[in-house]
Amino acid sequence: MKTIELAALAKTASRSVRLLENDVRNSILNTFAENLLGEQEAILAANEKDIAAAQADGRTAAFLDRLRLTSDRIAGMAQGVREIAAMDDPLGRVLEEKVIKSGLKLKKKTVPMGVIGIIFESRPNVTSDCAALCLKAGSACILKGGKESLQSCLAITEAMHKAMRKYGLDENALVLLENPSREETNALMACREYVDLLIPRGSSRLINAVVSQAKVPVIETGAGICHTFVDESADLEMADRIVFNAKCSRPSVCNAMETLLVHEKIAEKFLPICAASLKEKNVIMHGDEASRKILPDILAADDTNYATEYNDFEMNVKVVKDVKEAIDHIETFGTHHSDCIVTENAEIVLAFFNGVDSACVYHNASTRFTDGGEFGIGAEIGISTQKLHARGPMGLNELTTHAYYLEGNGEIR
Repeated sequence: MKTIELAALAKTASRSVRLLENDVRNSILNTFAENLLGEQEAILAANEKDIAAAQADGRTAAFLDRLRLTSDRIAGMAQGVREIAAMDDPLGRVLEEKVIKSGLKLKKKTVPMGVIGIIFESRPNVTSDCAALCLKAGSACILKGGKESLQSCLAITEAMHKAMRKYGLDENALVLLENPSREETNALMACREYVDLLIPRGSSRLINAVVSQAKVPVIETGAGICHTFVDESADLEMADRIVFNAKCSRPSVCNAMETLLVHEKIAEKFLPICAASLKEKNVIMHGDEASRKILPDILAADDTNYATEYNDFEMNVKVVKDVKEAIDHIETFGTHHSDCIVTENAEIVLAFFNGVDSACVYHNASTRFTDGGEFGIGAEIGISTQKLHARGPMGLNELTTHAYYLEGNGEIR
């Protein structure tokens, strides 16, 4: 079936989702969570097929980490779905209520988007997160994953479809596009008639392609060239812990640090400490001339490196003269995702917070905290790096829009 035909079916199904009571949506989600655990063997077997194909293609260890499912990861997916079910209903919230000059009673209330399309790459857990979030937010969902994760995504989708069938919901409320082609992606991006919102999740290359080509409204998410600036007044032991965590705890995700900026007054002392810690994970480092004088074994960095999201045990280093130069670098090469300053100087913190135009700006903490669960909003559909409608972790509330409801008593204009 063609993409536009599947999108039309999703649009029709979205009307049924819109009418579901919150307790029914929650029951479907809790059944979905049970199915993920109950069908774990089948999901892992499907994932092994994807892993084997990726290994045969010579994919990197970081890529395989994004692709791989384990019993623990499936348990985490199921728990995430349960947490979404347990959250307050995002629909029907009254945002504003008043009587306007005509005498009409006006209410501004949250309502579903309708049909949300998500284009993503190799992380199969995106399937369960997005399916659950969209259903809870009262919308249908069209997923377009990469060919590398197709078998895994099919198995996860079937677990959700079984839950939908149990409660009589049209399965087209969750559509997984199965033809891994550019034509299919282009068709989804052009489907204004049936798709209300498009969210790309993945590399900057994917996101830029969707933003530049899509005719459907897009929210940019995910591309994370994140920075940590270690100021001259920083607690160096703290800075070392933060840098190691930001780069090494899970380098394949968008909130991982890609570039370390170090104040010139402490570079000679701090960089060897930091390099020794990072050596534990064999992190490849690229640096400017000043940092290479201190760490002569690291590779040379240029503008291409500073504009790269590695998603791997690889990173950049640059020595800067002050907070202004650090801010200038971040604003030039960053993606407005997550950036951190490590310092004990309150004035420098304020300058950094005011100067860095990112969705999440940290003081003395790892950028790895940029996450819906960590922010207390549950699973998220992505990290928005734009400014309109949603910014930062996008949870349930960001997946709704609003409508005005007006009640009168025969008033005419």
